[in-house]
Amino acid sequence: MPIAMAGRIPQSFIDELLARADIVEIINARVPLKKTGRNFVARCPFHDEKTPSFSVSPNKQFYYCFGCGVSGSAIGFLMEYDHLTFPEAIETLAAHYGLTVPRENGAGREKDEAERQRLQALYRVNQEAAVFYARQLRETGCSAVEYLRRRGVDGKIARRYGVGYAPPEWEALCRRYDAQLLGEAGLAIAKEGRGHYDRFRDRIMFPIRNRRGQVLGFGGRALGEQGPKYLNTPETPVFHKGREVYGLYEMLQVGGRPSRILVVEGYMDVIALAQQGIPYAVATLGTAATSDHVRLLFHHAGELVFCFDGDAAGRKAARRALEAVLPQLQAGRKVTFLWLPEGEDPDSLVRKEGARAFEERVRQAEPLSSYFFRGLSEDLDLSQMEDRAALLKQARPLLQRLPEGAFRQMMQARLKELAGSREVETRTERNESIQRLPRLRQPRVEERVAALLVHHPRAFACLPDGFREAAKIGRHGELLAQLVLTLEMTPEINSTVLLEKFQANPHLSHLQELLSQEAFQSIEDPQRELLDAVTALNRKIDKLRLKALLGKADREGLTQEEKAELLTLMGGSQGSPLLVDIQ
Repeated sequence: MPIAMAGRIPQSFIDELLARADIVEIINARVPLKKTGRNFVARCPFHDEKTPSFSVSPNKQFYYCFGCGVSGSAIGFLMEYDHLTFPEAIETLAAHYGLTVPRENGAGREKDEAERQRLQALYRVNQEAAVFYARQLRETGCSAVEYLRRRGVDGKIARRYGVGYAPPEWEALCRRYDAQLLGEAGLAIAKEGRGHYDRFRDRIMFPIRNRRGQVLGFGGRALGEQGPKYLNTPETPVFHKGREVYGLYEMLQVGGRPSRILVVEGYMDVIALAQQGIPYAVATLGTAATSDHVRLLFHHAGELVFCFDGDAAGRKAARRALEAVLPQLQAGRKVTFLWLPEGEDPDSLVRKEGARAFEERVRQAEPLSSYFFRGLSEDLDLSQMEDRAALLKQARPLLQRLPEGAFRQMMQARLKELAGSREVETRTERNESIQRLPRLRQPRVEERVAALLVHHPRAFACLPDGFREAAKIGRHGELLAQLVLTLEMTPEINSTVLLEKFQANPHLSHLQELLSQEAFQSIEDPQRELLDAVTALNRKIDKLRLKALLGKADREGLTQEEKAELLTLMGGSQGSPLLVDIQ
């Protein structure tokens, strides 16, 4: 991969690169594609599936998986599949076509360069500290080595995970490296007067690495009685414990993409399992599982197994993990919960009963559907109407977090069974079941306007000025407002570049869904269709406004301005009998 240069990449170059790139060529080099009709298909590389649901459109230069919902352009695919940052994906794609990535000069470039150098300095000092701690384990860490031996960890596994030792001196690191930089990396603490001292002392050190192997921070296990048993690097510009997990890099280096990932609580649990030949475990970093953790792990495996103690703390952690995974349980993904015997953790249990027995426990872990209803009803008596109502109250909002699809419908059906009622479904749920029908059959008129603009952005030029102004102020919804603003600034944009501009936008998934609706691609006269849809949308808005004004007239009367507006909406005259009654 080419080394990224400093400075901002001009948007014009990104647009040109996307226009030149052939997404079929880029993806087919990594995932074999098969031609079917106008598009190409494959089994999705981002989740486990048996039948192809991953579609690539050469016309739109866009990919979409109908199973897990991932989608994007050639740049987005490289970021997800090759685990690249946005600039790295640009560099890779440009190199493929023999292009040199330009960089903008000026203050923006200087700012970008300064930030890049700052982050690189933090990665570098973390790496230097990791090397220092590993050397200290070999040279001075007799107590640490003895502790690891008692826990059954050999030198090979310790080296794979970069295990080290922080000596008991107050300034072992600060004497050797830039103390100010160590402070920014969370490895040193500023003294009240001047100078710094080491944060980690007399501890076994576990470097925390990202998917690219860069050291982000550390966890330290105390050998003595001073301070907390475990201590982590605080949040820094490169380390965010809610986004990273321990052991992911090492897992990928050993076995590539695993069939499942086991999520445990401690560093030593990960290492002990790897020592016993179970290399697919990772650990959260002293915090409950977050949606970022789940999203990260589902990129690498189709099944997650969360491992918890059966005590109150374990049940609480399991509930938080459940809430984090529900929105991401798309087709092809599976989540189970492994409950450990009282007084055991993965480290002690795998050493006691061996890898084969432990893996059998993993295979027999409780499915999410079972834990969901068992956990919510374990303190309830479902023979009592009041407790069934309590179950409904707890379960409904959680089930709303599930993606639409067969699993959500089955979970709702199970809830009805447990509640002993056929009338569990709320009005909102009934409406949602109607909306689960393919949107293309009866799309809302707002969605039709948005879909036409997404598929045929150059038809934007035909929109009446009045509609544009109304859309920009949000009269027709936030998505249409942002689409109109984007298209107004770049009227010659295509669908692929439009999608890239929405990568950090909260409406991205909705935009991707609209772009996946292929029937909009074959419309012969998109401008006429767009104008018809705009007319229908204006008519709908007018009807709603008319209804609101009539309702207000009945309740409290109208102002003179509102009366004039009502007259216009009704298409009447001052002599209208209705207007006489209102006045």
